[in-house]
Amino acid sequence: MSGTGHEHEDDHSHDHGHHHKETFVTKFIFSQDHKMISKQYLITGLIMGFIGIAMSIMFRMQLAWPGEEIPVFEAILGRWAPDGVMDADIYLALVTIHGTIMVFFVLTAGLSGTFSNLLIPLQCGARDMASGFLNMLSYWMFFLSSVIMTLSLFVEAGPAAAGWTIYPPLSALPMAQPGSGMGMTLWLVSMAIFIASSLLGSLNYIVTVINLRTKGMSMTRLPLTIWAFLVTAVIGVISFPVLLSAALLLIMDRSFGTSFFLSDIFIQGEVLHYQGGSPVLFEHLFWFLGHPEVYIVILPAMGMVSEVMSVNARKPIFGYRAMIASILAIAFLSTIVWGHHMFISGMNPFLGSVFTFTTLLIAIPSAVKAFNWITTLWKGNLQLNAGMLFSIGMVSTFITGGLTGIILGDSTLDINVHDTYFVVAHFHLVMGISALYGLFAGVYHWFPKMFQGRMMNKNLGYVHFWITAVGSYGIFFPMHFVGMAGVPRRYYENTAFPMFDELTDVQVLMTVFAIITAAAQLVFAYNFIVSIFYGKRGPQNPWQANTLEWTAPQEHFHGNWHGAIPEVHRWAYDYSKTDDNGEYIIPGQDFVPQTVPMKEGEEELHH
Repeated sequence: MSGTGHEHEDDHSHDHGHHHKETFVTKFIFSQDHKMISKQYLITGLIMGFIGIAMSIMFRMQLAWPGEEIPVFEAILGRWAPDGVMDADIYLALVTIHGTIMVFFVLTAGLSGTFSNLLIPLQCGARDMASGFLNMLSYWMFFLSSVIMTLSLFVEAGPAAAGWTIYPPLSALPMAQPGSGMGMTLWLVSMAIFIASSLLGSLNYIVTVINLRTKGMSMTRLPLTIWAFLVTAVIGVISFPVLLSAALLLIMDRSFGTSFFLSDIFIQGEVLHYQGGSPVLFEHLFWFLGHPEVYIVILPAMGMVSEVMSVNARKPIFGYRAMIASILAIAFLSTIVWGHHMFISGMNPFLGSVFTFTTLLIAIPSAVKAFNWITTLWKGNLQLNAGMLFSIGMVSTFITGGLTGIILGDSTLDINVHDTYFVVAHFHLVMGISALYGLFAGVYHWFPKMFQGRMMNKNLGYVHFWITAVGSYGIFFPMHFVGMAGVPRRYYENTAFPMFDELTDVQVLMTVFAIITAAAQLVFAYNFIVSIFYGKRGPQNPWQANTLEWTAPQEHFHGNWHGAIPEVHRWAYDYSKTDDNGEYIIPGQDFVPQTVPMKEGEEELHH
């Protein structure tokens, strides 16, 4: 299973995209080259990310200064903010679309789509994905779903406004509120197309890793990035269809008079004809995707952080096999913990205790990863570039956010803080910020591979990291205390509750940090765009890494390598490896690329 014989291809087999003159359309639009598709995913994801961040700044300003006239609101929101005072309906819509964009369009497609596409063929030693056409199709479906989601912001009655979890009845009754109308329909259409895109991508990733590895690339020689992408794709194939079924049933409830999720509904005293359905059924379907989705978001970041850390600590990754086992354990456990989102939905207490047990169990493989990262750093020769700093930052936020997960995973403790800002603080740290740090680490580390050897500006990377790191904790650390004080999430103002008045200053503090942190992302955007065109060119292997992608030429062509695909003779983490005499395996070089044959008497490490 370690190869399919395509490494013996004719030396000229890659040239078919080289000799025929490519037009702008075939190269940049309908490209089937995985490297171009990864750039398309990244740039689309980053644009959606900036839209999501802009929304979060607006609703944070509303929370900090409720009811005040803010001219920028009227400029951006128009009739939804008369005289600069935000309307309550648009507040909930902003929260809904922000959550949807960040979870699905940025952290799922932007992260997985970009780096699975870039790294799977390059690190496995393949010419391209198993199906270039399906790969292209998956990107354009993602692009179409992004456009539809963005267009829903301009619907007359307003975009979807039922929270990113779109619980019925707000999402199932078109007449429930302004955001339940056409905006909700577009949300459902967009997500249906997005799920189809994700499934096409995931199937492609799985087939490529299993079938197209180069000669010598056994599963235990794969970098942890590839293990993470493979397992993420498997989780996606299992869980995304469940959300699709929920969305289709919801569309039927909305448009065809069924009542899968509706029963005994009264509107202004009038009894509607729906009966027999249950909104709790929707919760089960949604969270059966929704919890694995958290790991679809974080696992690729974990894989990339493992790779970046090992390269920049100049040490083998600690506990390689334990890391693989923990990825597989997280994947399995993630499908049996969804009920912890529903502890206050009237769940049987015994069932609650079962979900509590499985939720606390998932802390074990997560802790294995955290300890192994810390041990990889221990006594390493650390190269603190921007990619490494974001990787270390990811370990910090993952541990911080994970600790509060123990509280939320316990059914008795969860009741006190459920649907407060405590929950918001928890998942933003453990999933949102951690995955974004993984994304940034990946961009800084593999930027030279994506853009023909150009490097991003190191000093701007430091500015971006430190402001983002301090700002992220500045936003979400105080939020835990606001949540413990009982402030509910999704309320557009808390002025009706005098006991929350003294927390207004904390809301202002978090908002100021949010604005500063958002500004730091503009530094990143500037660095990213300028470096694409004017970044200084680095060597072919700028980080002195062992994996196969750095053996491919810097210039991009369809096929990745001139001539034969390189063979693999060792695992991906032979850093600072010495022989019996204490000398480096390659004299004067503290890394041994995977393509270097084993020396006589040399032992293959796997931990």
